Amino acid sequence: MDIDDEPSKTPNKNSKATAVDDNDDDDDGVNMMALAQSIHKLRTSGIGLDASQTEDVVNVIKELKNPSLYRSTFDLDIEVDLDTENKKKVKELQDAIVTAKEEAGDMEVLGASLAYAKFAFESLSKEEALEGYAKVLELPKLSSGKKIDVLMKRARVASFYGDTKLMTELVDSATKLANDWDRRNRLKVYDAMGKVLMRDIKGAASLLVDCISTFSCTEFCTFNEFVVYSIVTNILHLPRTEIKDKIIDGPEIVTIVGEIPEAWELVNALYDCDYKSYLNAMVDLQKVLIGDRFFHPHCGYIMRELLVLGYKQFLDAYKSVTLESMATSFGVSIGFLDVQLSRFIAAGRLTAKIDKFGGIVETNRPDMKNAQYRDMIQKGDNLLNRVQKLARVVDL
Repeated sequence: MDIDDEPSKTPNKNSKATAVDDNDDDDDGVNMMALAQSIHKLRTSGIGLDASQTEDVVNVIKELKNPSLYRSTFDLDIEVDLDTENKKKVKELQDAIVTAKEEAGDMEVLGASLAYAKFAFESLSKEEALEGYAKVLELPKLSSGKKIDVLMKRARVASFYGDTKLMTELVDSATKLANDWDRRNRLKVYDAMGKVLMRDIKGAASLLVDCISTFSCTEFCTFNEFVVYSIVTNILHLPRTEIKDKIIDGPEIVTIVGEIPEAWELVNALYDCDYKSYLNAMVDLQKVLIGDRFFHPHCGYIMRELLVLGYKQFLDAYKSVTLESMATSFGVSIGFLDVQLSRFIAAGRLTAKIDKFGGIVETNRPDMKNAQYRDMIQKGDNLLNRVQKLARVVDL
């Protein structure tokens, strides 16, 4: 039988193998994903953290006794010789693996190997953590479920250190093995957050919205964070009617709206066509984006797309509208709006034109056939570019 071939939701607490049952959830001790988020907030001037939370994060980092993490976070030399201390712990854990191989069974070897990998993730380097979990994957008789769990642990290591490429590869490998609902569902969240980091917002949105009612990936992010990810990504791509059904009226989301006011006010203001409140909500949301390690690299892009979305929705309701009326609706000056609209129209993001003499914005919606034709041309150009790139690689 494979190790952990029959997972149990209620393992025997007296069993020596309890710590390595197949119900993975998060057995990394310290939630390293939450720590990564907190460290990011510390590095962005403490956005999203109050004084007590900042102190808690500092204490956790010190307790982990990870020299490289301590230096990179605080830009200070460590006060004690943590390297020597860690070497003693590494020897202890590696001796435990050897002892388990010589005197115990497969489950004990698995437990000792996971204990070393866990310590490496918390207190050693990225390379040592990845290697620790890689050695677990090399153990004989490892069930497919446990292999998936270990691949997800390695993906969390990659995510913690910002290695998006490796994280994506590991998630892809785990997804190919996944044959149960829970793990497939959790891997969707991993996949979605990888897509966010690669700015595939549309791809992330569809994965996230599918998991709202079945979210169980607490080892990667909190439910509140997950809902914010879902709202921000889906508001940019879901049709207005689906935003109402899947986001605003979503029973799971409604229960926590008081804890995510920035995202909630944004999506409701857009749906209600309250454009002045929408822009105000965008300002509040910007702090959330900056303080989140997944959204931060794309904060400018997301803010720009939200602005285009608001302008487009407003203009879609009119054949023509005065700049003054539109500026009043958004709560901005005519000059500011003129500059913004001119920029987006010139970039092809808004199908409209401005009559500055009359102070009027005229919409110019293309008919469906022309729109489909342009879309086909654009996709053809993209395909041709990819073929040319592939041809150059083959030539090399």
